[in-house]
This record gives sequence, structure tokens and C-alpha cells, in this order.
Amino acid sequence: MKISANKKKVIVLSVMMGLLILTGFINLSINQTEAVVNTSTNVVSGNFFTNYRSDRDSARDQEKLYYSAILESASSTSEAKSNATNALSNIAALVESELYLESNIKAKGFSDVIVSMSNNFVNVMVSADSLTDAQVAQIVQVVQEQTNKSIDNIKIIPVE
Repeated sequence: MKISANKKKVIVLSVMMGLLILTGFINLSINQTEAVVNTSTNVVSGNFFTNYRSDRDSARDQEKLYYSAILESASSTSEAKSNATNALSNIAALVESELYLESNIKAKGFSDVIVSMSNNFVNVMVSADSLTDAQVAQIVQVVQEQTNKSIDNIKIIPVE
């Protein structure tokens, strides 16, 4: 049985319309699932702290792998190896300082804390709805004792 050219076009268009509708339905259901997941993970502040630590650790692991690869490469120059060694030492010192600060701020009575440091700034994220002036002063004191940073370079962020 031979199908005419017009019937072939109708069949092809019908199949394409069916696929388009199916694709739209799948896209809609995936977006609704992601919205539910995003809403549920943002409700509890503990997830923020856990996710942040996980992301920070992953990023640092990638940095360490990068610098380790430079050190292990036979084609790396001595200058590149020296820079990689210094970078790995800086990462280790940064991790140690952040952990020290987090522990000491938690010792002041805060349930969870994340410290993120750069060359110039220290960001402190504290699990709290809001902070009193006395609590901010405690955090600033701990940070300044460890880092000698000016209060202008210390940012304290309450996270609900």
C-alpha cells in the first residue's frame, strides 16, 4: 500500500507534535521536582552550613590536586614547583585558621559557624536569626586576635 506525500507530511507533523508535547510535559515535571527540592533544602539553615562546607572542601581538594599535579609533573619548571609548594602551604594555613576561628566562635555559644577568609577579608556566617552588639563584639574579638584584620575587613552574617 502506497502512502501519498500529503499523508506522509501529516504523519510526520503529528509525530513531531506528539514529541513536542511529551518534551514539554517532561520539562514541566522536572522543573516542579527541582522547585520542591530547592524549597526544602533552603528551609533548614543546617543544610546551608553542611552544603557550604562540602562545596568549600571540594573546591580546595580540586586546588590541591592541581598543585600536586604540577609538583609531580616532570615537565614543570622549578619556579612552577616552588609556586605550587607555596600555594599548598597557603591552603593548609588558611584551612587551619578557618577551623581555629570556627571552633573558637562556636565556643562562645553559637550553634554553627562558617569562616571564609581571603587575603584581605574575613567573612563569618553564624547560625542565628539576628545578632546582638555583644555577640558581634565577641566574634570580632576572636577574629582580630587570630588575624589582626581591621574591623572594616570583617563581615559577620547571620544565617537563619
